[in-house]
Amino acid sequence: MVSVNENFIKLPGSYLFSEVAARVNAFKTSRPEVQLIRLGIGDVTRPLPQASIEAMHKAVDELANAATFHGYGPEQGYGFLREAIVKHDFEPLGVRLSPEEVFVSDGAKSDTGNFTDILGQGNTVAVTDPVYPVYVDSNVMAGRAGNLLPDGCWSDIAYLPCTAENGFIPQLPQRRADIIYLCYPNNPTGTTLTREQLKAWVDYALEQGSLILFDAAYEAFIRESDVPHSIYEIEGARRCAVEFRSFSKTAGFTGVRCGYTVVPEEVTAIDSCGKRIALNRLWNRRQCTKFNGASYITQRGAEAVYSPEGRRQVRETVDYYMGNASIMRNALRRAGFDVYGGKNSPYLWVKTPDGTGSWEFFDRLLHEAGVVCTPGAGFGPSGEGYLRLTSFGKREDCLEAMERIAKWAER
Repeated sequence: MVSVNENFIKLPGSYLFSEVAARVNAFKTSRPEVQLIRLGIGDVTRPLPQASIEAMHKAVDELANAATFHGYGPEQGYGFLREAIVKHDFEPLGVRLSPEEVFVSDGAKSDTGNFTDILGQGNTVAVTDPVYPVYVDSNVMAGRAGNLLPDGCWSDIAYLPCTAENGFIPQLPQRRADIIYLCYPNNPTGTTLTREQLKAWVDYALEQGSLILFDAAYEAFIRESDVPHSIYEIEGARRCAVEFRSFSKTAGFTGVRCGYTVVPEEVTAIDSCGKRIALNRLWNRRQCTKFNGASYITQRGAEAVYSPEGRRQVRETVDYYMGNASIMRNALRRAGFDVYGGKNSPYLWVKTPDGTGSWEFFDRLLHEAGVVCTPGAGFGPSGEGYLRLTSFGKREDCLEAMERIAKWAER
């Protein structure tokens, strides 16, 4: 008789955003006349850059001609895109990479969830709290998380609280962690680490022999000069860190799907005999077996992001979303809310008033103001008492949502 991976049974009944969608759909069924404004899930609303559209149309035409047709591409990504990534995303930062250290994929979510395929099951895991659920759930599936405790934590995962009391700066683990997840600018809190604060994590990883899985999906939204765009700006990070990036929020590729992972040649882990093994080689082997590469059309569209026109168009899109963030942050503060993030990130982290629970406040905003947010409790125990709002909506929707919330708060 076939058996199941029982680690999947340990997971809560639904993924956070599936639960949000279920509650929203139930409300729409009962109140179809209400025009909802969605500022919850971090999906984008601006169209793809025109440069990408033109490049993708050209790629489609190439596939329509036998002389220029492309079939299977390299699992690691086409050279033209990997070279453009190195030249435009890292060289301006003074970061030395080779194209062979860049692996193009269908998005950062997939890669952050899949990367631990190449790491041993016995590794200990540390996550910031609140945390992007994929980091935790993927380790539950892999059998590293232990059991779910009454407080919502997993017994074998080290949680590093990020709260207003500690300025949303995670403290180094009290118990040794083999795998450390860091996401900066942070999802969900929208907060950041300075170079000195990130250096402390790199130093810790080098000293302890740990691996940092660094999610930099929102680096394009950074505005302050002391916030690093890449962990590789920190000396020594090439020996202890893997970085994930995405075209989803910057170039609007949430539906197109494209991202990439950087695995430096120097980053290693040990086998059962204590021998150091290069993770670049293992990740390459994993991708060649389980992934057939992002489509040629998609990668041509991503390459166009780095053209002069594409870069200008992406900057305009990022500026638009950050303009929304500024409007929302200021409006919410005027309405009396404590608001964090929104300066170097498209996410705003809002404290619920009077100790109201996250899901209760979610339901109240949904039913009484017609605004969809994301409950902070869905991101971990330290997220209780907060909401996440995104600035990815249309400008007119953001303005309308802030007006509704302000009126609601006055009642």
